[in-house]
Amino acid sequence: MEPRTQRPRIADVAREAGVSKTAVSFAFNSPDRLAPETAERIRDIAEQLGYTPHPVARMLTQRQTMTIGVLTPQALSVIFSNPFFGAFSEGVALAAEEHGYGLHFISPLHGSLIRAMTRATVDGVVAIGLADGHPEVEQIRRAGLPIVLVDSLALPEHGSVEIDDVGGAQAAGAYMASLGHRDVLVLGVEPPAPGGADPDGVTARRLRGYREAFVAVGVDIPDDRVVVGPASIDGGIAATRGAWDDGLRPTAILAMSDAMAIGAMRALRDLRLDIPGDVSVVGFDDIDLAPHVDPPLTTVHQPIRRKGEEAVRALLTVVERRGQAKPEHRRLETRLIVRGSTGPVPQHRREVAGGPG
Repeated sequence: MEPRTQRPRIADVAREAGVSKTAVSFAFNSPDRLAPETAERIRDIAEQLGYTPHPVARMLTQRQTMTIGVLTPQALSVIFSNPFFGAFSEGVALAAEEHGYGLHFISPLHGSLIRAMTRATVDGVVAIGLADGHPEVEQIRRAGLPIVLVDSLALPEHGSVEIDDVGGAQAAGAYMASLGHRDVLVLGVEPPAPGGADPDGVTARRLRGYREAFVAVGVDIPDDRVVVGPASIDGGIAATRGAWDDGLRPTAILAMSDAMAIGAMRALRDLRLDIPGDVSVVGFDDIDLAPHVDPPLTTVHQPIRRKGEEAVRALLTVVERRGQAKPEHRRLETRLIVRGSTGPVPQHRREVAGGPG
């Protein structure tokens, strides 16, 4: 075969293989319509010529893009500031690549998720933290794309993957209470999108768990002991500094994300406070960095990568069965990991052990 100076076309492959252009198309898009040896011979000749099917034409033929969308209610610049999302995305990518799918990250376009979704060429969507009160939930529902939600039940007719947020937070709160802590500060994750706080969202579930644990020892966590901010290290720094500026002096901080907990530890050090000698800190997630900070972070472990993998597998079950599969709702377990950032109430603070003051 003579070398070619221009991009080979389907007609070139057909001529070299002695078949029709339709047969070449079948070899790539519907090989079951040809004898196996014929399809293989056509693909071998195409490879020798350097021919590859045009991706858009192939997509139109197959009515499939082989791409999964990852829908985030916040801008990607915000989402990627939380190390949790990197680990979650790794799990998503592992499962997608295993099945031959690519990824397309979708974040609000000019403030609109539905506008971003309708411009994304994907076979289905993994949606993270989509609040039930989000103003575009109904439009997303009507978009008709296969969807699996992560950390949300906003679209119960679609599949979902979540963790036991209440149980994980209860375990963290009960452990801190067992150490004698009664004066605590909760660092909550601010609502990720328009619509305000989601009464069934991650923040609400984790706060419920903390409060239930402390109610069990006769202590209420009032609203003024809950400070919200972005789920990032900078968010944790700002929330902790703001609490100290407001005169709060807790003996323990319960952060709803490890990134915020690590930020809180940084802020406490800037305040010349010892961890856990003056203030104990517990996080939530067990990101890769958690055991490597000083002191190592006590936290609630959740299977972050597995959550991403499970979401993709649940989505592909729907995509590849053309909507015939029933939606799956999966809940993954959490567990408390005790490390060096937590300890008993300091001796000089035990007089306030009866509750917030």
